[in-house]
Amino acid sequence: MKRNLVYLLLLLSMSVGAWAHSCAHPPGDLPMDYREAMREFVEGISSYAKAIDPSFLIIPQNGHELLTVDGTAMGRPAEEYIASINGIEREDLFYGYDDNDVRTPREVTAQWLPFMDLARAQGLAVLITDYCERHAYVDDSYARSAERGYISFAADERNLDDIPAYPAGPIGENSDGITSLEDAKNFLYLINPGGFSNRAAFLNAIRDTNYDIAIIDLFDDDGVSLSRDAVTSLKVKEDGGRRLVIAYMSIGEAEDYRYYWKPEWKADPPTWLETENPNWEGNYEVRYWDPDWQRIIYGNDDSYLKRIIDAGFDGVYLDIIDAFEHFESKE
Repeated sequence: MKRNLVYLLLLLSMSVGAWAHSCAHPPGDLPMDYREAMREFVEGISSYAKAIDPSFLIIPQNGHELLTVDGTAMGRPAEEYIASINGIEREDLFYGYDDNDVRTPREVTAQWLPFMDLARAQGLAVLITDYCERHAYVDDSYARSAERGYISFAADERNLDDIPAYPAGPIGENSDGITSLEDAKNFLYLINPGGFSNRAAFLNAIRDTNYDIAIIDLFDDDGVSLSRDAVTSLKVKEDGGRRLVIAYMSIGEAEDYRYYWKPEWKADPPTWLETENPNWEGNYEVRYWDPDWQRIIYGNDDSYLKRIIDAGFDGVYLDIIDAFEHFESKE
């Protein structure tokens, strides 16, 4: 009888735990761990992708607090999460936190740097995107990242719709064949093709560069995805060397211009869809731990991630990883 009671209590505990992960506001004194829910989401994405292609790269943007269990730079590393990713990307480390072409406050940079160094110590590549165009700031951004072993890109436009004119070529330009993040010395972050006259101009602009990594969107402005042949063509630098081509994918927000969006959602939203981001029209916060949302992102042939894999990309760049901040602020 005692053994049966213990077993029943164990089952009850497991059921409550599962419920806590599926609800935005769990009952009683079991608060939702939004950070762990995001870690598990990324780990699931990674497991699915690497089961199809073991060399497929997973790069989360921002949300660096997920690297440790307690969210502090001195905390215990979140080993399963770290093992599931190949690198991290941090925006605004040195420039752009308050506005484009403005130095990030020293205290912010000082708070973030230990996380970047922790990532490096854990064997992860660190990519930095600063937003600046003043030549002195661009030079400083690249130099400070290089000092610490980071790969960096100075974007002159937050819309990421052009290839900066300065510097004239990628920092650390080389003709090496790049097959891993560790081999890369630079990258291009160009996810908005709207700044180009047409798709051919967009693709040719990338082909005519020697960036080691190109981070782009799977879809054009018209919602049509790039073909596998087009993606393959981008994997060759102008000098003939191999480059990595990574697909952007937002997992912490839904976008009303994506293939999965249903017009009726604005009047009758699914339970996982939250309010529109006031800073980005057409982007909506999501309860990212919800199984229905996660099925849109990965795990089946119609999922966003499977489309990226089928198009031949070398990896995926995960945006809005820091969506946990939105939900923590509401508690």
